[in-house]
Amino acid sequence: MRTVAIVGRPNVGKSTLFNKLVGRRLAIVDDTPGVTRDRLYGACEWLNRRFLLVDTGGIEPFSGDELLRSMRVQAQVAIDNADAIILVTDLHSGVVATDREVAQMLQKSSKPIILCVNKCDGIGKNPPEFYEFYNLGLGDPIAVSSVHGHGTGDLLDAVFQHLPPEETDGDEDDTLRVAIIGKPNAGKSSLVNALCGEERRIVSSIAGTTRDAADTHISTAHGDFVLIDTAGLRRKSRIADNIEKYSALRAQMAIERANVCVIMIDATEGFTEQDSKVAGLAHESGKGCVIAVNKWDAVEKDGKTMDVQRKQLMKDFAFMSYAPIIFISATEKIRLNRLLELIKFADTQNAMRVPTGRLNEILAAAAARVQPPTDKGRRLKIYYMTQASTRPPTFVCFVNKADLFHYSYQRYLDNQIREVFGLEGTPTRWIVRERGSK
Repeated sequence: MRTVAIVGRPNVGKSTLFNKLVGRRLAIVDDTPGVTRDRLYGACEWLNRRFLLVDTGGIEPFSGDELLRSMRVQAQVAIDNADAIILVTDLHSGVVATDREVAQMLQKSSKPIILCVNKCDGIGKNPPEFYEFYNLGLGDPIAVSSVHGHGTGDLLDAVFQHLPPEETDGDEDDTLRVAIIGKPNAGKSSLVNALCGEERRIVSSIAGTTRDAADTHISTAHGDFVLIDTAGLRRKSRIADNIEKYSALRAQMAIERANVCVIMIDATEGFTEQDSKVAGLAHESGKGCVIAVNKWDAVEKDGKTMDVQRKQLMKDFAFMSYAPIIFISATEKIRLNRLLELIKFADTQNAMRVPTGRLNEILAAAAARVQPPTDKGRRLKIYYMTQASTRPPTFVCFVNKADLFHYSYQRYLDNQIREVFGLEGTPTRWIVRERGSK
């Protein structure tokens, strides 16, 4: 799929334009400069032609700040990989020195450049200051209002003219979507970079560096994956501003659209209450789950350390004992192939369907071994059960009285089914219905 990069200095409205063109609010938008840091991808369609739009962080060509320097590197990678580039400028501030420097940088790339003058919110003739942008030497500028959508059609027409002939795109429907979630600084972006084999995400010791939930496509020997890197999830009381609130919301939305969630734990800190809450989001959403203990290379260990840690984590994550635990190092690329195997396995288990006949055989054997509970002389009768859906596997039990079906007996039946069919890496759902009820 052809790629178009949106670049420019900070706070000219690149993310607002990106959201308008892709038709979804993928990028976080705020008046604060430098909100976008990593490359953010979204599919755009115009005149029956699909292409990939890339939002980038604001370019500050000569800044020595660590994050701004990393943002500049990310923008340069997007420029190098793009088939065409949209340079976004701001009508209100006019042509500034940074615009000239960015324009010169783009001209060296020899890529087609479409000059977009944003914040032209009025209707009718362009104001006199609009014509100042001809001084950048990039041809005719296009007046756009990313907030109201004015001029976006003309902008996309210009992009369409500069796109190379369409390639035969592979079908992305079979890709497995993996959300990487966890506390800030657990190493989520480092894992994405390690699996990609390149610096796709900005990595910093500063907690909260990642803000947008960004998709990264990779092809491996284990299949095609879309890695969704998310912002670290803090306790609500620790969320300081709107940007972080939006980041947390994006992370939760990423969980909803993923097939499997990798719950990242920092091995140097160990298990915390926040890890449990983050894992609970994936569990409640019914997603396949893998617990990845990162930074294992930084832990002092002997021959028993891993077994001791695994047993402790199984106690800590007692509510999701089905989730496999793996000890990895993103920076040293330790056990990353095994992690991909577990992700694939968890997805398969999450989509498993158990035959109704076999399910009822297990039910009969389990009821013979442990009698259903009674209350005040009434005994629970389970007439039969069936699997209603997958992702996660959802079982429906038809009984005489729903209030007799105690959670402890449900857990017993769940364990019996898991003993036969595995269902590792996935939660299950149980629906109890009384005979005759709808």
